[in-house]
Amino acid sequence: MTNSSLADQAPKIGGIGFFEKWLSVWVALCIGAGLLLGSLFPKFFAALAALEYASVNLVVAVLIWAMVYPMMVNVDFASLRHIADRPKGIVITIAVNWLIKPFTMAALGVLFFDVVFADLIAPADAQQYIAGLILLGAAPCTAMVFVWSQLTRGDPAYTLVQVSVNDIIMVFAFAPIVALLLGVTDIEVPWDTLLLSVLLYVVIPLLAGAWTRRHLAGDSRRGESPDAAIARFTGAVKPFSVIGLLATVIVLFGFQGQVILDRPLLIALIAVPLLLQSYGIFGIAYLVARAWRVPFNVGAPCALIGTSNFFELAVAVAISLFGLHSGAALATVVGVLVEVPVMLSLVKIVNASKGWYESGTSPRRSGTSETRS
Repeated sequence: MTNSSLADQAPKIGGIGFFEKWLSVWVALCIGAGLLLGSLFPKFFAALAALEYASVNLVVAVLIWAMVYPMMVNVDFASLRHIADRPKGIVITIAVNWLIKPFTMAALGVLFFDVVFADLIAPADAQQYIAGLILLGAAPCTAMVFVWSQLTRGDPAYTLVQVSVNDIIMVFAFAPIVALLLGVTDIEVPWDTLLLSVLLYVVIPLLAGAWTRRHLAGDSRRGESPDAAIARFTGAVKPFSVIGLLATVIVLFGFQGQVILDRPLLIALIAVPLLLQSYGIFGIAYLVARAWRVPFNVGAPCALIGTSNFFELAVAVAISLFGLHSGAALATVVGVLVEVPVMLSLVKIVNASKGWYESGTSPRRSGTSETRS
């Protein structure tokens, strides 16, 4: 199947809008707002923190559902039948996200918090930070993947396939991998809470998105294609996703604001392994994609998908497993702090290196066709 014919199977996700263009600015403003509001109104945020049921903070849950659900509507399970058409990018995505990334993140967490920073952090706190890093490393990005792909002019159809594959794997692999790595680092695993979190933040939004997609496809307006109906719906609900993201950032930094302001060195220490992980994983995926002669519009998003985290899931699970004010929750919030500027810097690297990348993937040099990458 050619690039164009596969692209015809994908819903039109849309171009880069005002929000995406100034994403780093909005997130920075919301981080500042969260820190300020958390300092000015600590009782209000304490009341929000108390709104929980079965270890699930209801405020965070609602915001994350609002953020994730619109993107889940874009997940097309029918696209999975095209996996074999161009397998290389899918192979890299699966290998990086599920065979490399969780384990390198756990290894870096142990290295820095049990060894390098051992004299600076209490052992019990170190285990909490390691747990937060593990949750980030085991949660590959879903919602923001489309943004990174669009910013690098990636193939939207292939990105859709990658997201669909990742989400299916996440349903079955996230909990076992987290449990394995938490067990390796001697942290008790509350299986019931972990499985509940996967159900709430992965399975239910994914099923809701699939149901909505099917309903839209079967009930599109006269003369309107199913893809157009889906695009119209996702465009209408996108503002709720944006509001959910920005409100989540404000709430999370409001919850953790005092710790962040009081202990900036701790935030810097947590950021070190996250930065090494992000740039290291990107380098591995990007170089492998180039060496394997994967076309740029597939290889570039592939590397970014492997680097980015589903921080919404990591934050929610950390709060459920360890508590709102735990070190694990703080580590995932630092992940939010690091995520956007790092990913935007990688987008710039990708776009600036396009000529270099394509010099090693030319069909004339490789003797292979882009349709099989």
